[in-house]
Amino acid sequence: MKSHQSTQTMKPATAAKKLGVYLPATPAEFQEGVVSRAELNELQENPPEWLRELRQNGPHPRPVVAARLGVSIAGLARGGVTEALTTEQIEALRNEMPQWLEKERATQADVRKEAARIKKRDAERASRS
Repeated sequence: MKSHQSTQTMKPATAAKKLGVYLPATPAEFQEGVVSRAELNELQENPPEWLRELRQNGPHPRPVVAARLGVSIAGLARGGVTEALTTEQIEALRNEMPQWLEKERATQADVRKEAARIKKRDAERASRS
């Protein structure tokens, strides 16, 4: 009995998320079709001009904006940032450094510090047992 392996496909929203781009900014043919695993791999290995442009200049999805600003996605929302931002807008925010951004960056630093402390504690416990 032979097994037939079907081509794995995904919705454009899933592919855009995996590529780290904002779906509404992608070309219409990308938004309207389905993306196979092979096509996704090809886009990642040999990005076309539109994908390179989006990754460099945006608009960027919220996870990318949050990472570039050094805050959480929830921190973006608390700061009133609910839309996708371009690289230029992200840089302007960094240069302006509004009070909410300072506060959220400090919060994020505390969260990372606590996560590192817990990881170290757990590793020490594991090495004792």
